[in-house]
Amino acid sequence: MSVFDFSLFAKGGPIMWVLLALGLLSLVLFIERSLFLHRGQIRSTAFIGGIKNILAKRRIVEALTVCEETPGPVAAVVKAALLHADDDADTMRFHVQEAAVVELPALERRLGSLAAIAQVAPLVGLLGTVLGMGTTFFAFEKDYMAASALSHGMWQALLCTAGGLMLAIPTHLAHHFLVGRVRAIVRDIEWSGNEIMKYLLTEYRAAGKAPQSPESAGGAGEGR
Repeated sequence: MSVFDFSLFAKGGPIMWVLLALGLLSLVLFIERSLFLHRGQIRSTAFIGGIKNILAKRRIVEALTVCEETPGPVAAVVKAALLHADDDADTMRFHVQEAAVVELPALERRLGSLAAIAQVAPLVGLLGTVLGMGTTFFAFEKDYMAASALSHGMWQALLCTAGGLMLAIPTHLAHHFLVGRVRAIVRDIEWSGNEIMKYLLTEYRAAGKAPQSPESAGGAGEGR
């Protein structure tokens, strides 16, 4: 008999349908979160490098446009820093941290539901096991030591236990994978925020306060 035979699935009783619903829900959550995190993760090093090149030409509006067109929390944090490029360090840091705090809940959304399914699945399987054993003992009272009664109850108990474990193990792995992706994005957010703030507070402002070049000074003198 094939493991994927519906008749074998039906022997697990009604609890198997609960496990199947939880499995479909966890699959949908995993796919949705994977796609969302994939869209939100960019090459932060290349992105920050491009923003610095734009800012070196004193084109802050263009840099803001690039941030608006780039998806993900890294771009949102960099945009917050650019909007307060002329403020003091504490004010800029406050708005950068505020932007990061706004983005974090979106990254962690529904991960708790996936973890809950991974934790509940073995318990649901255990419930099916207990119900299967209860069915067996109830049948014994009506028809003592009937082989069919023993077989039906044991099938239900074993299949529910196996189903709960088969759901919990991959769901735990999926949750661990997604948490790792979230941590990687959070590290990118922290690095990008610190890097753009350091650039704005040092090189960008120093370039803005730099004296005019000799060519510019000569041109101004000729104008006089």
